[in-house]
Amino acid sequence: MLAVIRTGGKQYIVKEGQELKVEKLPFDKKNKTVEFDEVLLISDDNKTQIGQPTLKDAKVAAEVLEEVKEKKVLIVKHHPKKHYRRTQGHRQQKLKVKITKIEA
Repeated sequence: MLAVIRTGGKQYIVKEGQELKVEKLPFDKKNKTVEFDEVLLISDDNKTQIGQPTLKDAKVAAEVLEEVKEKKVLIVKHHPKKHYRRTQGHRQQKLKVKITKIEA
């Protein structure tokens, strides 16, 4: 079974058992689970359901494996001949999740 979900301004094609990194979300810290409600498409061997824009009553459940940070991104500002140099860094926080169940 295959699904397309939307989270954090991005769309992901997911299958059961797949691991992926998504933008950090609030999740149930006791059970370490998260649910994605914005399901755009679900496809299996027999049929394909396409949402307008999302499917009602469709959910994708995932288990949170860990909270990680991406590589540092450097922002450099420079104005030549003006003695202006600024450097700033940023590390985006992500969740590493494993897809456990796709419900239609």
